Amino acid sequence: MRIRNKKTWLGLLSLILILALAACGGNNNGNAEEGNSGDTGNNGNNNGDAESSEQVTLKFGAQNDNTPATKNLIEAFNESQDKYTVEWDPLTNDSAQMHDQLLNSLTSGSSEYDVLSLDVVWAGEFAGAGFLEPIDVFMKDADVNKDEFNAGSMDSGNYKGKQYTLPFFPDVGLMYYRSDIVSDEDAEKLENGDYTYEELYDMAESYVGEADTKFGFLYQSKQYEGLTVNVNEFSDAFSDIDGGLETMYKFTTADFSPQDLLNYTEGETHTNFEQGNAVFARNWPYQFGRINGEEDGVTVSVDDVGIAPLPNGGSVGGWLLGINKNSEHVDGAWEFIKFAAGEEGQKIMATEGGYIPGYNALLDDEDVKDANVMLSYPGFKNALDNTIARPVSPDYNKVSDQIMINAHKYLSSGEGLEDAVSGIKEALPEE
Repeated sequence: MRIRNKKTWLGLLSLILILALAACGGNNNGNAEEGNSGDTGNNGNNNGDAESSEQVTLKFGAQNDNTPATKNLIEAFNESQDKYTVEWDPLTNDSAQMHDQLLNSLTSGSSEYDVLSLDVVWAGEFAGAGFLEPIDVFMKDADVNKDEFNAGSMDSGNYKGKQYTLPFFPDVGLMYYRSDIVSDEDAEKLENGDYTYEELYDMAESYVGEADTKFGFLYQSKQYEGLTVNVNEFSDAFSDIDGGLETMYKFTTADFSPQDLLNYTEGETHTNFEQGNAVFARNWPYQFGRINGEEDGVTVSVDDVGIAPLPNGGSVGGWLLGINKNSEHVDGAWEFIKFAAGEEGQKIMATEGGYIPGYNALLDDEDVKDANVMLSYPGFKNALDNTIARPVSPDYNKVSDQIMINAHKYLSSGEGLEDAVSGIKEALPEE
């Protein structure tokens, strides 16, 4: 039976518009130049918040939200205290344009935004350029522990050992499988994350053909950001690049894979899975929304779809909250992101917008689960407990370009593994 929940679909429709484009952190031209990343703490900013008796206005630069969640979040913060008033400056939902708009503002040294919403792959770039305020001291003083939040999101905002961001709302790579085909025993392994890519290969080979399926496993391997994401996952966050690439090539050349797999993006993946052509598929949460919403072309029933974590963890996507280093109200900016990323703020985002909470304790909250039906799937919750960050670098686009170029060249021929591994290692930021 199709699952119906008004709040869920309001949120999922918004996520399709925002996250499906931003989850892979599209290639943006014009990276910030690396600069002084600053000292941990306030760094002597004259924010004047402590001395002023007048209410301080904080500017929040964040993408537009087609749900009431962000608006209600801001209203709740403003009503929670009388020292600060947050004003939201809605930016474009086009990730590349938003990146450039923020970059232009920050490069000029502007303090027009106090708090910033950042795609996960921008954090290293902006921190490396000295645009973001470190929050380690704030977290320590407020007794805020990084373990309270989504791990991949926190790692995405950690640059050279300093924390610069908290999660706004995460996204995560998932394994989808046909629950009407896969055995109960294998489904349990999948949902618990108790399997390897080698075991996935065996399952795909064993189940393909059942229920008229043509493909065993689909993933994104075209030369674009999606390939970087998948290399991250197959190689266990680049800890085993050789093994990851060899496994990817094995899937690419398998009899159960489409001949044009090297041209697959998220679109080709979801189309073939939701039309019943594949047993397994790696994709983002938006794919579930399409199936559950019975969008055009969907023939697979949501009752026949299972969700599981990926073997080595799923790459995290989504958005983070950071503080403009040039803000005149750094203390107030911290108070807002602490609220927005904390339990109360994240519950508003989850229940009013259907967003995935980045505050871990809310994954078991009944109101949150009612607003996001995916949280009723144990495999989805397990996936959120096992997220991995992409490389955190001030030159992320250059890093990603080299990863996808070297990986795609090897996957296209099966030759030059050593050169591909060397090229990727050279591109990765130093620890």
